[in-house]
Amino acid sequence: MTQTDTAAPAFRRMSERFRGYLPVVVDVETGGFDWNRHALLEIAAIPLELDDAGELVPGEVASAHVIPAPGTEIDPKSLEVTGIDLDHPFRFAKPEREALDHIFAAVREAVRRHECQRAILVGHNAHFDLHFLNAAVARVGHKRNPFHPFSVFDTVTLAGVAYGQTVLARAVRAAGLEWNSEEAHSAVYDTERTAQVFCRIANAWPRAMAESPTAPQPL
Repeated sequence: MTQTDTAAPAFRRMSERFRGYLPVVVDVETGGFDWNRHALLEIAAIPLELDDAGELVPGEVASAHVIPAPGTEIDPKSLEVTGIDLDHPFRFAKPEREALDHIFAAVREAVRRHECQRAILVGHNAHFDLHFLNAAVARVGHKRNPFHPFSVFDTVTLAGVAYGQTVLARAVRAAGLEWNSEEAHSAVYDTERTAQVFCRIANAWPRAMAESPTAPQPL
């Protein structure tokens, strides 16, 4: 066995697992359900990492409170659900461009470190988060969005298959994890729980399939 063989990891690198994409878990809190009309208020992102055994684990969270963009609207009912106080003195919200720069810098660093091509958004009802993210990108004219523009990994589907649950709180509990309803609807908290669920399901997938060089490749 050569020195190179000895030093080689016993598992596939992240860049080889998801067709060159790095899974990044994202959650947004918003002023409503219409991404073309309602404001982005919070965003959090967690790039996934690999531990020493090759298991997927949540990485460092990057988050930002966001100042509602000019021209966007806020449905008061949404604030009742999220508990967001736009006038809280310690909210320290950033303009959309600055908030996206903060999130994207952390994601691009992780993409480079894992030698991936770009990030792919992981979320619970993932297209909701992606639509709001893309709408904010369009508003500020951001040219360095690291996320795939339309592909996602959705934990609603994964949890439905794995646990028969599609609501995040129920999926978290079905995965054997703790859920605190008082912290829910915070972008950071929901992102952390979604990341744990995704990792739990992905790590349970048969290792032989995950590591086999003859495993079916995505189209």
